[in-house]
Amino acid sequence: MKNGTVVFSKAGRDKGNVMVVLESDDKFATLADGKLRTLERPKKKKLKHIQPTNFQIQMQPECGRALQDADIRKQLKNFSGR
Repeated sequence: MKNGTVVFSKAGRDKGNVMVVLESDDKFATLADGKLRTLERPKKKKLKHIQPTNFQIQMQPECGRALQDADIRKQLKNFSGR
């Protein structure tokens, strides 16, 4: 799973929430949503508990600064239609 992939949580307290993949390996993915799960406190979930989509968010903002929680919230809001 690629970094920046938009996923839905399929299990747990955050079931149905939209998140973005920050890192992944063979069994786990590190996720953030910019609100409850920030870049400083990402969620580690098993891959079987998330549903990937075909959408990617931009992990590098245009102005060259580091990615922030506000950037993630803005892009996920546009994706989820909330």
